[in-house]
Amino acid sequence: MVQVISRGYKVLLAEAHAKVFTLSTPDAIALHGRDDVVFVDLRDLRELNREGRLPGALHCPRGMLEFWIDPESPYHKTVFSEDKTFVFFCAGGWRSALAAATAQDMGLRPVAHVDGGFAAWKEAGGPVEGASPTS
Repeated sequence: MVQVISRGYKVLLAEAHAKVFTLSTPDAIALHGRDDVVFVDLRDLRELNREGRLPGALHCPRGMLEFWIDPESPYHKTVFSEDKTFVFFCAGGWRSALAAATAQDMGLRPVAHVDGGFAAWKEAGGPVEGASPTS
């Protein structure tokens, strides 16, 4: 039987963008370093090691997000219980839009995601640390 996907990634992204706040890269850079903001990096370790990291960002693998947010989960991270603004980002802004929507659906507030992700951050001259010399 051939699978028929009735709601593809474009629909899911459109739904996410309709309900979460999207930060422009300059606005995200302006928030960097504030005590009341947590940047959440959803990229996998290979991406972090290859492309570098946003200084001070919390690395949360996308597959663990729901478990780290939920205080009833044995994997809960207390940072997600703090009274902060959570800014999600990934490589290009797709995973972060979906993650921000999921976090918001779970009750985490306020949340946002970075339009264009880490690639746009780097292109705009946002601070980066730890890029591999082969990148």
